[in-house]
Amino acid sequence: MASLGLEKQLHYLIESMYEEGLLDVQFQHLQILQNEENPNFVAEVITTFFANTEKVFKELEKLMKEIEVDYKKMDCYIHQLKGSSASVGAHGVEKASIDMRDFCDQNDIEGYEKNIPIL
Repeated sequence: MASLGLEKQLHYLIESMYEEGLLDVQFQHLQILQNEENPNFVAEVITTFFANTEKVFKELEKLMKEIEVDYKKMDCYIHQLKGSSASVGAHGVEKASIDMRDFCDQNDIEGYEKNIPIL
């Protein structure tokens, strides 16, 4: 019975994330791939995404603290973040990644730090 309540909460959470633009249709594709043979597929993919994203954020944070910011390196990490977020349907992160790349293209670390909410 408690599991039914948790399933409803999860459903409402996911729906609200779609409404806020944080998730897109790609997340639905992940859910379709989950089946009886692989019942934890979505959880495993998202867990891997979060672990990789955490590593990327740590690297970006290190790069931002350097006296001479290596925008080319930052762009590589941001490109990786953009691709992985698109593959799991994390639309909000993907959109922020595009904005982050724009600031890198402009060599604008101050704009990057002021306008990117996810770091």
